[in-house]
Amino acid sequence: MTKSKQLLMPIILILSLCGIIAWQFVFKEVNYYIICAAMLLLSMLPFFISFERKETSAAEISLIATLIALAVASRAAFYLIPQVKPIGAVVVISAVCLGAERGYIVGTFSMFISNFLFGQGFWTPFQMAALGAVGLISGLLLSRVKEKKGMKFRIILSLLGFFLTFAVYGLIVDLSTILMMYGHKPTVKGVLSVYGAGVLFSLMFGITTAVFLFLFGEAFIRKIDRVTTKFGI
Repeated sequence: MTKSKQLLMPIILILSLCGIIAWQFVFKEVNYYIICAAMLLLSMLPFFISFERKETSAAEISLIATLIALAVASRAAFYLIPQVKPIGAVVVISAVCLGAERGYIVGTFSMFISNFLFGQGFWTPFQMAALGAVGLISGLLLSRVKEKKGMKFRIILSLLGFFLTFAVYGLIVDLSTILMMYGHKPTVKGVLSVYGAGVLFSLMFGITTAVFLFLFGEAFIRKIDRVTTKFGI
């Protein structure tokens, strides 16, 4: 990824988060589907630019679509077990193999699509931004060291996946609960109570992500790398 794109992706994430918060404070009457659509279009901006410059092939588009579908299926497969969802692991692996830009796209799209199964609502934009952040940070930190296979890499991959899904994802998603419950007047006690209540759910999601990354992450990365090499992605 070029330096300009490295700067663009965090800016897009920050704009998305600021837009969501402004939506809750100022434009709350706007339907959440409009906010979701705006976030999807914003996340695709770097992709559109690279496509116009012919930097993106049909094979890459197909691979990204497949990874999004796999992320959605991985969440649906464990429908009956709350927070035990490998979707975070799929997003992390996608970002490691394809970079932060594609990781962000896989995160935002897979959460939006999978919520048609789990339930759409005002929380959806927050979940999209949260999982997009997981993909973005994973790609920025690990996409250049994926060649370092072995136990050390598996441990680093698992620990990073745990931290991102437990802390980053949980921090952003629980913000939706705070805004819903307290609106314009959140209190310190209220904020701490929301985050305290969400710790167990975030912990389960983080542990699930870490376990799947440790057991299957490296093999999954090898398979995706084989595809990218074969088709010149």
